[in-house]
Amino acid sequence: MIHVRRGFERPERELVRAFSELSSATVYEASGRKGAVSNLIRPAYWGIKVCGTAVTVQCGPGDNLMLHKALEVAQEGDVIVAVTGGAYEYGYWGELMTVSALARGIAGLVIDGCIRDSEEIVKMEFPVFCRGFSIRGTTKEILGLINYPITLGGVVVNPGDIVLGDNDGIVIVKKEDAKDVLEKALKRVANEEKKREVLKTGVSSVDYNNLREVLDRLGLKEE
Repeated sequence: MIHVRRGFERPERELVRAFSELSSATVYEASGRKGAVSNLIRPAYWGIKVCGTAVTVQCGPGDNLMLHKALEVAQEGDVIVAVTGGAYEYGYWGELMTVSALARGIAGLVIDGCIRDSEEIVKMEFPVFCRGFSIRGTTKEILGLINYPITLGGVVVNPGDIVLGDNDGIVIVKKEDAKDVLEKALKRVANEEKKREVLKTGVSSVDYNNLREVLDRLGLKEE
C-alpha cells in the first residue's frame, strides 16, 4: 500500500492568494453554504487567518508520526490538515514542529485534535486551528496516510482543496469549484458594500431585505 502520495494537483497560487483576501463566511455563502467545518475546530488564538492548499493527513490515534512526515512532504503555501482517528485529547503538535513548519513556508495547521506548547506557538504567530490544548504526549509508531481524502469536522477534504480559516471558522473549497466560488464571492463582497452604504443612512434592515412581508406571513404581533 502507498502511504504517502506526493503528486497531486495544486490550484494556482494567484487563485489561493485571492481567497486569502476574503472572509470564511463570505466564501461559505458563495459556495452555496457548503464546506463549513465544525466549530469545535477553532482558532488556537484570536486574530489569525489561514489560507492555503490542503495536504491531508490521517494520524494514528495518539500518534503524530505522519505529521512529522507531512512536514517533509508539504510545500510552501500548503496547509497541513489532519485527523486523529477520534483520539482528540493528545498534544499532536508543538513548538519544534512549528519551527520546522515556518522554516519550510507552510501556511498553517488545521487538526481535529489538540496541540501543546501553545504559548510558544502564539509567539511565533503560526496559524493553528484545533480542538484545544493538551499536555498528553504522542507516540511515533503508527503509519497513517498522507494526501488521501479525509473527513474533517463533517467535511470531506481532498489534497489540493483550498482551506480558508479565520476567527469565524473554517471553510473548505473544492479545487474543481474554486474559480467559480471566487467569482461569486467577489460579487458578494461588492453587493455587500452597496448594502453597507444604504444601511449607514439608517434604513431598517427589515425594509431593505423585504422582510416585512415575511413577518406578516408568519403572524408577527406587535403592541
